[in-house]
Amino acid sequence: MNAEMVTTTSTLETLCARIRAAPRIGLDTEFHNERSYTARLMVVQIAFDDGAAIVDPLAIADLSPLAIAISETLVIGHALSSDLKIFADRFDVVPPHVFDTQVAASFCGYGLAISLADLVRDLTGVRLKKSHTVSDWSTRPFSPGQLEYLIDDVAHLLEMHDTLGERLEKNGRCEWALEENQALSDPAKYRVDPRRLYMRISGANRMSRRELGVLSHLAILREKMARQRDLPLKYIMADDVLAGLATMRPKHPEDLAQLRRLDAGTRKSLGNAILEAVVAGEAIPEAELPQRPSRPLGNQREGLVSIMSVLAAAIAQQNDLPSSLLAPRAALERIAREVPPDRAALEAALDLNPWRSALIVDPLWRLLSAQAALKIEGYGNGDPRISLE
Repeated sequence: MNAEMVTTTSTLETLCARIRAAPRIGLDTEFHNERSYTARLMVVQIAFDDGAAIVDPLAIADLSPLAIAISETLVIGHALSSDLKIFADRFDVVPPHVFDTQVAASFCGYGLAISLADLVRDLTGVRLKKSHTVSDWSTRPFSPGQLEYLIDDVAHLLEMHDTLGERLEKNGRCEWALEENQALSDPAKYRVDPRRLYMRISGANRMSRRELGVLSHLAILREKMARQRDLPLKYIMADDVLAGLATMRPKHPEDLAQLRRLDAGTRKSLGNAILEAVVAGEAIPEAELPQRPSRPLGNQREGLVSIMSVLAAAIAQQNDLPSSLLAPRAALERIAREVPPDRAALEAALDLNPWRSALIVDPLWRLLSAQAALKIEGYGNGDPRISLE
């Protein structure tokens, strides 16, 4: 596949017009995220039915026209969420129409995490050379091997779109795949909920609700500063520093020196903001304090989750699906904690989309309400299978 290099504003404008006129494109990105809050785009690869383009973000100051253009066509990619997150973070744009070949493959018996190389090999017979997976994509010019790698990552996406689309149509799962792909296009998927940031901090489940109130404001402060400075969160303040501040709840600038891991530079640049965050956390009304993160379930309810997981795995196997795609563990843990009293409450607590609910809600309710039991068949023949009866 021939590829055009896009390194100027004028060639980008031409590419954007081509994208808007195309019924679909293949998309992939290369990025670095080790030293920034938002991943830094290094390369964008676009595939058409009759060629490809390689966009150099380091040579073009403003890529927002590209982000807008790809939102006006169908975007095909593999494991697209990381690529879409970059466009959401950098340009506040998420394409509304996407087809993720990894998602589609999961509905065709390939599992939930098949690699691009493996899927390309199975669907097209082509073996990709993946020798540049850890390349430094900030270097210029690209080597011939790097260029081959970049093109390979998008060269087969449109063909796979056709093949997987036919298989989904054949097995009656087009609507299922459509629901999953629509979820990838939801901008909320890529936005940070400031109310839940504190739950990511190690040790939060051991804090009082007042301490969590302080921790929540500190976590929001760190997130804001990391975004402003485009630095990883840990470069602003480490998790253990936030936890220490939340439990110590300093009142005066000199109190900050008691934390060994809070260096002098951070105390100088963020000291006042930290103290203000502590005051804000202290001022939260008792009824509005953050909820404590869920504690471990305990042996009995962990056992219940395990039993539900067995049923979910059996249903998934019957439908040639990955069990984790059918029923996420978090949903099953929610059932074990809340113990819904009837089928309607169970369906509401699971909070699954329609195709998942159609497969699992009724069998799960029958099991939990003792209307049915799990049965192992075929064990004596060396082919054990789990069923519900």
